Amino acid sequence: MDVFATALPALGEAWALILQPTVLGYLVLGVVMGLAVGVFPGLGGIAGLSLLLPFMFGMDPVLGLALMIGMVAVVPTSDTFASVLMGIPGSSASQATVLDGFPLAKKGQAARALSAAFTSSLFGGLVGALFLTLFIVVARPLVLAFGLPEMLMISVLGLSMVAILAGRVALKGLAAAGLGMLIGTIGEADAGGSLRMASYDIPYLIDGLKLVIVGLGVFAVPEIVSLLRQDRSISKEATLGAGWGEGVRDWVANKWLSVRCSLIGVVVGVIPGLGGSVVDWIAYGHTVQTTKDKSQFGKGEIRGVIGPESSNNAKEGGGLVPTLLFGIPGSGSMAIFIGAIALLGAGDIEVGPSMLRDNLDITYSIVWLLALANVVGTLLCIAASGGIARLTTIRFTYLAPFLFMLISFAAFQSGQNFEDILALFTIGLIGIFLRRFDWSRPAFLIGFVLSNPIEKFSNQAFQIASFRFRKSFDQGMDYVFSPIVIVLLIVTVVSVVLGLRQARSIMAEGDVRSGSKRAPMIFLLCITAYVVAALVNASLIPNFNMTDKIVPLVIGGITLAALMILLVQMILRPETDMVFADKEVAGEDADAPYGLWGTLAWFLGLIAATYVVGFILALLGFLVIFLRVRAQTSWPRTLILTAGGIALMCTMGGALNRDFPPGLLQGAIDLPWPLN
Repeated sequence: MDVFATALPALGEAWALILQPTVLGYLVLGVVMGLAVGVFPGLGGIAGLSLLLPFMFGMDPVLGLALMIGMVAVVPTSDTFASVLMGIPGSSASQATVLDGFPLAKKGQAARALSAAFTSSLFGGLVGALFLTLFIVVARPLVLAFGLPEMLMISVLGLSMVAILAGRVALKGLAAAGLGMLIGTIGEADAGGSLRMASYDIPYLIDGLKLVIVGLGVFAVPEIVSLLRQDRSISKEATLGAGWGEGVRDWVANKWLSVRCSLIGVVVGVIPGLGGSVVDWIAYGHTVQTTKDKSQFGKGEIRGVIGPESSNNAKEGGGLVPTLLFGIPGSGSMAIFIGAIALLGAGDIEVGPSMLRDNLDITYSIVWLLALANVVGTLLCIAASGGIARLTTIRFTYLAPFLFMLISFAAFQSGQNFEDILALFTIGLIGIFLRRFDWSRPAFLIGFVLSNPIEKFSNQAFQIASFRFRKSFDQGMDYVFSPIVIVLLIVTVVSVVLGLRQARSIMAEGDVRSGSKRAPMIFLLCITAYVVAALVNASLIPNFNMTDKIVPLVIGGITLAALMILLVQMILRPETDMVFADKEVAGEDADAPYGLWGTLAWFLGLIAATYVVGFILALLGFLVIFLRVRAQTSWPRTLILTAGGIALMCTMGGALNRDFPPGLLQGAIDLPWPLN
């Protein structure tokens, strides 16, 4: 009762603080800025909040919080535009939305997919805010109950979604996930600092690959290249579907799915360090498991949009629990949020237990600003969805060069290295062949995302468990098999068993026809060669750094076993077997008027020119040549579109205070910005 006696007056004070025209104005401004940032793929909340940091010094706390919360709340909503319209994950929290949202856009139902996504996002955001309101004071025991074994099991539960998304050939899904995890181990190990598949002679690889690059490479590059080869619009139909009304009705018909996925988002959001990279896959897996007819997933199932979108907005409310209660960031954007709060006012606001004790009214202001921002952001997105959805009816040849431009810029911002763009191209090649031969790209991405958490949590949990077991066997067992761990273990086992049964009916890449043995087998042998190299590399790590080598060895061993079984199947089975699926045999890719390598050469040309003359000059030449030669556009239109693209890049670079990739020319001549 004392808790409610304290909380109720604070709630009233919070409403008095935020229901002021100035505060609401700053909230709307933050929402608009978040909408603008979220529309561009690969930027997301971290880039948006970084943009606001310089303005936080000394700002009135409530006004600064309104501005930041407006942006934080709307980015997981607006990043849906790129995921649905272009097949490009707008951020790490919208990767699963691509699987069914983009096929819906291809069918001419972009507005329906967007409106269903926005309605789900609104509901999820409100659920997250409601949860935060009810549990912000009493959630402390829940957060403290999750130790390293529990967080490891949550990560394993996320990895179990591979069983559902593995596709018709489960071994391909398992091998794809293993490959993703091995690529995720590249670089310096957290525990002992050993280098894995990296060298100090190539400093770029020491820090490993960034999620932005892998996400864009696996999903964006293959879809851009495929659509560009076909030389048509994204949507085959001229209509956009029934618009936002039908999408809202879809949500109403699946409201209980939205409720369940929102709760999943809240629970995962509460656990520090997991956040958006995991929650949408868990929600998508739950959506598939609870749907009777699974044949439409990957082809344009509206439930595949509603589930992930409900969870990724709800997780923002959950993520604020550890952020506000303990000062532990639940995600990258929450880490910047904590830093920005310290800059507000006189610097006397500090997240953690003291914030709940001394600034409970400010705490609840954050909660209800989050709820209001979700409402405002969703209404703006729904209002704009019809117009923005018309992008899917534009000839894709006009969109492709600007998408290459945007994803190259987004990839470069992840590490500010030219090698970021090379890594994007390399991962893009892997994504193209995964897509072509019907290997699960979602499984690959899940493996990459969870590689670091699983290694970190397992190593730390093992060290603590060893200490407990040395004290007594009972203490060790109590630590390893807590009630939460047992429940999560049961859920994971059930998820894997059901997922493997259901995976055969899910065609993430559509109904891919079987081809000859040669091309699929060559791709399998290439993957096998990399896995063997990774295994040999890990085995050379000294035994005193066992924590650095054990995870790559285990993952590599399991992956290699799956690949060997696949190789035996390919040798023994006829060419008509589905293990030889190849998109170049029949369908859109086979009938495309342009070849794969000729299309890729345009992107590679932009990268090569960037290395020589820098990004802006290379982009200038790339846009002019592409629009004139490939798109066969008139000179006036070419010059107008080129000027618009360069202006957009310069505006984004200036607003975000970011540099562009330099080239050899910049090393020889001192050029002015943005040419430098």
